[in-house]
Amino acid sequence: MDVILYLAADLLWATRIKSTADALGLPCRPVRTIEMLEARLADGGVSALIVDLESAEAGLALIERLHRPSASAEERAIHVLAFGPHVQKELFQLARDAGADEVLVRGVFDRNLPEILVNLEGRGGPGRAG
Repeated sequence: MDVILYLAADLLWATRIKSTADALGLPCRPVRTIEMLEARLADGGVSALIVDLESAEAGLALIERLHRPSASAEERAIHVLAFGPHVQKELFQLARDAGADEVLVRGVFDRNLPEILVNLEGRGGPGRAG
């Protein structure tokens, strides 16, 4: 089973994401820095990255890391979902420009979190159905 990585701007979102994943039996691990992301990537089996756009530069840096020219095909295949407050439209565009595959307003993310996590884990990466 592949792991879903997440960066949350605060403890509330970190707890919400982790507890929902745990309840669904899905492996989900935090990443707060590029170094943590590198370590998780080295472990392999990453299906997705969730980024809270209120984490600002840290979140955008993680997204960009997966889409830089030197990223492997497996790294570029990791699905990136970013979410944030609906009033922060400029952050949504920055996330898309950095390489996010999907950008959601926080309310939609919150309401649909269980389904989102199941779908993200099921993506699995290259060569996997989903």
